[in-house]
Amino acid sequence: MATISEKFGELFNQQPDIIAAAPGRVNLIGEHIDYSGGFVLPFAIKDRTYVGIRKRNDRKIRISSAQRGNGVIEVNLDDVKPGLTGKWERYALGVVWSLGVKDGIDLLIDGQVPIGAGLSSSAALECSIATGLNQLFNLGFDLPTLARLAQKAENEYVGMPCGIMDQSISLMAMAGSALLLDCRDLTTRHIPFDVAAHGLELLIIDTQAHHALVDGGYAERRASCESVAKKLGVSSMRDLNMQELEEQRQKLTEVEFIRARHAISEMSRVLDAVDALSTQDFNLLGKLLNGSHASLRDDYTVSCPELNLAVETSINAGALGARMVGGGFGGSAIALIDKNKIEVTRRMIQAAFNAVKFKKPRFFTSLPSQGAKVI
Repeated sequence: MATISEKFGELFNQQPDIIAAAPGRVNLIGEHIDYSGGFVLPFAIKDRTYVGIRKRNDRKIRISSAQRGNGVIEVNLDDVKPGLTGKWERYALGVVWSLGVKDGIDLLIDGQVPIGAGLSSSAALECSIATGLNQLFNLGFDLPTLARLAQKAENEYVGMPCGIMDQSISLMAMAGSALLLDCRDLTTRHIPFDVAAHGLELLIIDTQAHHALVDGGYAERRASCESVAKKLGVSSMRDLNMQELEEQRQKLTEVEFIRARHAISEMSRVLDAVDALSTQDFNLLGKLLNGSHASLRDDYTVSCPELNLAVETSINAGALGARMVGGGFGGSAIALIDKNKIEVTRRMIQAAFNAVKFKKPRFFTSLPSQGAKVI
């Protein structure tokens, strides 16, 4: 298989000045609460998006993707601003815009994170480019700032109102650990996460029900939480507890109430999961994963039949716990399973999907991996 340097040379007839890579992620627990100032507990997976970048001596930006095979997209740097039409290349152009790059570049993206699987392929793309540009142009941004700039690209340029979690873990991850991230101030703590030492594996199940979060479902849920915060006079769900929410329920619509109930309960589950990992109580961790899925399915209504079937079948196969991961409406689930039950679990899920004529799922596992870097 050709390296990204070789692909870059074939496409642009020159070698890149720099190559960077950034990983996708699995969020162990803490879903749809990063934009509410909550705590999340993701880890980086081994699958990465690579990018080769070369400076130009004009104002042209030329972008290509090794996966899409549709040639080179060329844009004048002066035209790169929110509102510029386009498709996938908006994620790359948004990072160029948010970092304030002043020179033209050639850019080749080689993405190895499955698209639409809930593993944050978009953040991997953004953070690989941000990491490369930050070093190539000596911009001097630290990692929290770089995460916010990558988030800005997705929020303001692409128009996807994501939180800060995906960019933060892609940039800040450490091998062997999950990252406890306070989404309010971006403080972090690395939490050792070694299920293998206890005879367990975390199975990742890509349902291949591919999601598209820019269709409004994600934005509607974020807007519900922001509306609750406004009505109850707090800055975010982080400033509410369950008793306060119940006491002021009459101020909210029923949809707002259940959305807020998910956010508050999920924040508590994240901190309980950190305690479970610190005491190596994987039975408790499994129960927390189950509770997270139920809340996402019933209160946040972001699951789908494929995700529910993957979770239910995993639990029936003996998983300690399972849940959907990512923004929802499709994508992947995770299951915490005795390593000796991995194959039977895979077969049971495949049979269950086949029985209802769902698309054949994909399976993989990943140890917590290192964050973005120049290579």
